[in-house]
Amino acid sequence: MYDNLLYNITDTVCRITLNRPQVYNALSPGLIRDITAAIEAAGADEQVRVIVLTGAGDKAFSSGADLKEGVTNAASSGGQLALGDALRTTYNPMIQAIRNVAKPVIGRINGVAAGAGCSLALACDVVLCADEAYFSQIFVNIGLMPDAGSTFFLPRLIGPQRAFELCSTGRRVYGPEAAQIGLVSRSVAATELDSAVDTVVAYYASAPTLAIGLMKKVLDQSVYSDLAHQLEQEADNQDTLGRSADAAEGIGSFLMKRKPNFSGK
Repeated sequence: MYDNLLYNITDTVCRITLNRPQVYNALSPGLIRDITAAIEAAGADEQVRVIVLTGAGDKAFSSGADLKEGVTNAASSGGQLALGDALRTTYNPMIQAIRNVAKPVIGRINGVAAGAGCSLALACDVVLCADEAYFSQIFVNIGLMPDAGSTFFLPRLIGPQRAFELCSTGRRVYGPEAAQIGLVSRSVAATELDSAVDTVVAYYASAPTLAIGLMKKVLDQSVYSDLAHQLEQEADNQDTLGRSADAAEGIGSFLMKRKPNFSGK
């Protein structure tokens, strides 16, 4: 189905693997379009209840933009780079697809996540990484600023001062520090990464997917909203969930003192 990634569904879990290991899973325009399409396909598939996003190989999640392809495609007739148009047509739809999909997206960060690759990792709902993996806002090294959502995610995850420091220096943040400052959910030894991801995936694969999708939407809105709007969003979406099969199952199982069996609907 896709030229630049692997797409696999097992039971209720969709695994999307960036598959350009020869260039450390650098983000070419083709790979970016494939990621966007794959996320949207997983979102539309009623079987899928959780999405895992990772990179092929053991060196990199994604090393960032493929400068060889990206610069060529972004070059204008005057020799300058029309980077804004490239972001609007490729990167931005990819990031929005991850944030808009009404299912949890788990980032399995197996190696370097640099530049736009770091942005892609931070767009996920839960991020687990290997201790040896590192995150770097390397844009400054080539005279550019962070994009693909990093200027949105970083201040909210780690605060404005740390965000400025990471963006303006491009220094590497390895897994343990990333977990300590809140950049990722958890960092583990590389040998334990799959087990840690599997534990998180197992939870979400049997969780009330409809409720999680709506809470993801409302939590995203909270970062630029006010209390009155959030209260109304809670009321509207809770009204929807109150009519769901999972709410009936959850309340019924609570009253009967048994474990709920959520269907995700």
